[in-house]
Amino acid sequence: MSIQEPARSFALRTSDFLQEIDYRVAETPEDRDEIFRMRYQAYLREGTIRPNDSSRFRDTYDDLKNCWIFGLWQKDTLLSSVRLHVISQSNRFGPALDVFPDIVGPMVDIGCVLVDPTRFVADATAQQRYPSLPYLTLRAACMASEHFQADYCLATVRMEHCAFYRRVFEAETMCTPRPYPTLLQPIVLMRADVRRIRDRLMARYPVFLSTYTKRRMIFERPNALADLAAREAVEVPTKRTAEDSPSLSLN
Repeated sequence: MSIQEPARSFALRTSDFLQEIDYRVAETPEDRDEIFRMRYQAYLREGTIRPNDSSRFRDTYDDLKNCWIFGLWQKDTLLSSVRLHVISQSNRFGPALDVFPDIVGPMVDIGCVLVDPTRFVADATAQQRYPSLPYLTLRAACMASEHFQADYCLATVRMEHCAFYRRVFEAETMCTPRPYPTLLQPIVLMRADVRRIRDRLMARYPVFLSTYTKRRMIFERPNALADLAAREAVEVPTKRTAEDSPSLSLN
């Protein structure tokens, strides 16, 4: 058996599964409530939060104008969710900026546009049944990076998850673990250089590809901040390279 066959088989299975999935931005109270409930169950299961009376997990970042809360649905069943913020010079709002201001702030100051994915959760049964679910969920972040012409896609994750982001997205670790608001476990900041890795990423994982039409349908809404973030990615003349922004890599 060729060593390429297992990878190809995984890619084909993931592609087939993608046809069953509906990416939906949670705009209705019903969708949002179901996602907040899934978040609560997932974080409680991992020991990342304490129990609360509402059995929901949400925060003020969910209500920002530069926020998209994605749910991945298989027919009427919610399988997973991820939240995205688009951070830019005129849109300085997002969890990573608040928790890691000394690292993220300078990147924004020089004109970078950042995609900040957080609250990545999945249904426990679906997670076991569908090994490709993490890839399909993070496809939303890839689509946002393409649509907004982002410089970097961030990842605020626990240490045990860093290997996945290094392997798949070639992400670099930017700091040692820090306390993270509302969570019981420390978090590290990672970033992937979107332009540098794009071609390799799409060649290795074609499931991350998306069409311009699909991205417009998802991300273009009456939101001046989001539209401006997209323009900034093209128009800021003083933007620097990755080497100009601070980085502390951990070995």
